[in-house]
Amino acid sequence: MRGPSFHPSPQEICVRFKCKPESPFTGCLCVSVCRTYSSMVSRVEHPAAGYKKIFETVEELNEAIPAEITGDIPSWLGGSLLRMGPGLFEVGDEPFHHLFDGQALMHKFDLKDGQVTYFRRFIRSDAYVRAMTEKRIVITEFGTAAYPDPCKNIFSRFFTYCRGIEVTDNCLVNIYPIGEDFYAVTETNYITKVDPDSLETLKKVDLCKYLSVNGVTAHPHRDTDGTVYNIGNCFGKNMSLAYNIIKIPPPQKDKSDQFEKSQVVVQLPSSERLKPSYVHSFGMTDNHFVFVEQPVKINLFKFLSAWGLRGATYMDCFESNETMGTLFHVATKDSGGYLSSHKFRTSAFNIFHHINTYEDEGFIVVDVCAWKGYDFVYNYLYMANIKQEWEEVKKAAMRAPQPEVRRYVLPLDIHREEQGKNLVSLSYTTATAVLNSDGTIWLEPEVLFSAPRQAFEFPQINYSRCCGKKYSFAYGLGLNHFIPDRIVKLNVQTKETWVWQEEECYPSEPVFVPTPGATEEDDGVLLSVVVKPGAERPGFLLVLDAMKLTELARAEVSTIIPVTLHGMYKP
Repeated sequence: MRGPSFHPSPQEICVRFKCKPESPFTGCLCVSVCRTYSSMVSRVEHPAAGYKKIFETVEELNEAIPAEITGDIPSWLGGSLLRMGPGLFEVGDEPFHHLFDGQALMHKFDLKDGQVTYFRRFIRSDAYVRAMTEKRIVITEFGTAAYPDPCKNIFSRFFTYCRGIEVTDNCLVNIYPIGEDFYAVTETNYITKVDPDSLETLKKVDLCKYLSVNGVTAHPHRDTDGTVYNIGNCFGKNMSLAYNIIKIPPPQKDKSDQFEKSQVVVQLPSSERLKPSYVHSFGMTDNHFVFVEQPVKINLFKFLSAWGLRGATYMDCFESNETMGTLFHVATKDSGGYLSSHKFRTSAFNIFHHINTYEDEGFIVVDVCAWKGYDFVYNYLYMANIKQEWEEVKKAAMRAPQPEVRRYVLPLDIHREEQGKNLVSLSYTTATAVLNSDGTIWLEPEVLFSAPRQAFEFPQINYSRCCGKKYSFAYGLGLNHFIPDRIVKLNVQTKETWVWQEEECYPSEPVFVPTPGATEEDDGVLLSVVVKPGAERPGFLLVLDAMKLTELARAEVSTIIPVTLHGMYKP
């Protein structure tokens, strides 16, 4: 169990977990792991195409519904799992075309006194409210264009076209706390304050009123004192594009507005003056920020024309730079200094999610979920692709970039006389960094996991303990040709993997919750919302032992649950 291509027998797994090796599939504690351990590389098929159900519209609930529990939920586990995702995939006869277009639906599984309930409500964004009022798509989304009201006369429609697209506030991607409040977010300048108990929509916040950013990611970092860091593109010097890392301070003693005291920590340059890279996340250690500038670009001219001419979408503004490769930018956290002399480069890849970033012996270790090449992965996430029959889904995925989990190592101490040699001296990694004569440092990664068309994505760690620090375990959602069908645990030191999977079940991003007072990094549970189409109770909350990846309990509800993207556990 030492590499991504070696998978032990069920008996070996049972020995590891102290089960009975003579009967690994009949009553042993690790049955779900044993049955699917090798499935990270084997072909698990979905000919019934049950995954289509997670991309269908549902109604919100008027009240929480009780779940039927099997197994034992740990007595210490009391709180709420909050999840965000699309829940409305069409308005009338107008469909949303992309996975990231459906209107935001907020979900909540409440765990209290051994009981579990499920509740969901749509976010009352301007995009949602106006769509419901006018019974059509009113605001352009990521991959779906809004058109003028056909009932207007030709002159009114013409002037509507000339106004250009409005920026969406459809906050379907994630939810996270800022101070004592909770915000549903997407990747524009709008975030939406919500009540995590009633799921009521409270307030729309425009970050452009407080900070110089055109938008921010849905994956901020949070310090132990409550300080929130994020990154977004902006207009820099001489009207060129740049990237600002911003800071929102922790709750103020005088109860003053945190946003009013937000500030830009550091500005990072864009490699192309009018074409910033798409940014979905970034890395943060105790002392540094790491931003990976990928070859997927936003063409500013296309973007501005989209504002001036209806019919264009955000997706229409992306293009790939086939020659730039990928750049790593590093800045200091305390003084906000950009390390401009450290020019790190590597071959082209897409990146959406950082797993973890930490410092060790003068190096920054950056673990990421990568997709090989410059072709934009989001091109393959249109509903027309992912709602096809299984054989067609596989064909489309075969044309997409290949996913890998990679480790890059960035040396901080660089000497000019060391040209041509590997600067990485960490004993536990094969990643390299070589100084070139032009002063750039060429990076080659260590591959922590790779299997054809099998992605380890939506990664989670024991964040409160390990963010920015050396760690051992990551947890992720296994994508099989873009279809989520397993939960995976990865040991980033040994490359050992564990898998939970059940036939015709479609899980979501696993959220790690540590056991109170735990001394081991992986002592805790994983929470995932799982859909099993066709079952009497087709949606359930899955509770896994994070150490062994064995099932502790599930809480089933009699309603289908559409796909969710990201979320959090609120104790």
